[in-house]
Amino acid sequence: MRTVKATAAAVTAALAAGAASVAAGRFASDAALKAPPGRPLPTEPRLTVHGTAAGQITLTRDLAALRPGAHGLSGNGSHAVVGAVLPAAPHSADTVVRRLERITHGTLNPGDAVWLTPNLYVGDPGSALGLDHADIDVPGELGNLPAWFVPGARRTWVIAVHGLGATRELALNVMGFLHRRRFPVLALAYRGDVGAPRSPDGLNHLGATEWRDVDAAMRYAVRYGAERVVLLGWSTGATMALRAAADSGLRDLVSGLVLDSPVLDWRTTLRALAAARHTPGPLLPLAVRAAEGRTGLHGGRGDDGDTAADPARLTVPTLILHGPDDTVAPWGASRRLAARRPDLVALHTVPLAPHSAMWNADPAAYEEALRRFLTPLM
Repeated sequence: MRTVKATAAAVTAALAAGAASVAAGRFASDAALKAPPGRPLPTEPRLTVHGTAAGQITLTRDLAALRPGAHGLSGNGSHAVVGAVLPAAPHSADTVVRRLERITHGTLNPGDAVWLTPNLYVGDPGSALGLDHADIDVPGELGNLPAWFVPGARRTWVIAVHGLGATRELALNVMGFLHRRRFPVLALAYRGDVGAPRSPDGLNHLGATEWRDVDAAMRYAVRYGAERVVLLGWSTGATMALRAAADSGLRDLVSGLVLDSPVLDWRTTLRALAAARHTPGPLLPLAVRAAEGRTGLHGGRGDDGDTAADPARLTVPTLILHGPDDTVAPWGASRRLAARRPDLVALHTVPLAPHSAMWNADPAAYEEALRRFLTPLM
């Protein structure tokens, strides 16, 4: 009898440990699979406002606060734009002073918690940039997808797709540049975004199913006059663009791809986001297995276990904008893709830029790389 009780206790303990492991894996995988649009990823540190003065803001000293270039600064109910670090401005050893370009809305007070964001602009193309635009609905397989359309004279349309933790407002950073070059621009909200249908399971599939919303946008563009399309994506939006260029029934109309911080190895990205949630290292493989079980994600033919990164599936000129300081989507996969397909891929390296913020670090250099790439595709 004593042996039976001991065995039962061992089985119960094992089952409890297994259930705990499954729960831990699900929680860790939520960092990527349930990343809410418009909220910072776990890798983005919170900063504290220590004070503001005329054209200046003092923030907690952190590597994030020292990033070069121009960035949005978001808090709960506030948004501002900060420029370059001002090293000559008086500050303590644990603070950083940056130029405060403008406060878009809300207020910034000492003690406020804020974080840097790639979004310099909030609102829509009209309120943020003064551009004529239309609010449209793109028919998708799950329902209507909200989008902004900014008209242009060319027959090549640019379809812009944001990624993890972002919204279609991210496209506003380059929309003025594209408009000046007379490209029609379609900035898409896809499944899971505010105002768009939810995925049936409520999860982000890191581009594996969401690419079909890009396909829907391509069909909309062709219906309203596009003869060619350039797909411009950030993060998992870049993954979606790659998949659409390979798998869409309209793939022959894709004349080029622009990939900013592409997620080419979803396992590495998932582990990075889970680790940023302070998930212990031994549990990180459980996060990957949980993601596979919950979403159906699995390895493919690419070098990094993802069909999106398969060099053989790439058929159009591609510009990758990425850098070594991206901790969400490490750029090793981008370098390998560029090395495997030098006939099609140009890699523009951006140092000291976080995920999806390649433009922010040096807008002029970014737009020059974009200009050189797009000119032959006009």
